Amino acid sequence: MTGTKGRFFRLLRGLAPLIALGLGYALVVRELGWGLQCPFHAVTGLLCPGCGVSRMCLALLGGDWMGAWRANPGLVILAPVIMALLGLRAVRYVKTGEYGPLFAKEAGLWAGLALLLAVYGVLRNFRGLLG
Repeated sequence: MTGTKGRFFRLLRGLAPLIALGLGYALVVRELGWGLQCPFHAVTGLLCPGCGVSRMCLALLGGDWMGAWRANPGLVILAPVIMALLGLRAVRYVKTGEYGPLFAKEAGLWAGLALLLAVYGVLRNFRGLLG
């Protein structure tokens, strides 16, 4: 299968294992209470920008917005932006077959997001600021 339809199904085949892995991990964490520990937190005792992402995703899957916010407010805010950028890239791939970043358009957005996450990662370790 070629063309738009072929690229769409190729994209779905590529995403299916990731989605299945994520849902499987969520099931294990929810039912057994086993989850991956953050190596940065284990070594330093500090919270990285991603600390709490498992709890955040589980809360979102259960519709608990406040629980997601308590787990990782920075990613709750930035996740829609990240998902929109990835969604636009997926749509562009399906329509045109191009899958690399459009450097001039996307590089600044991704760099800005990375900077926001880095700043958030520093600030969240100060008690009382950002959780």
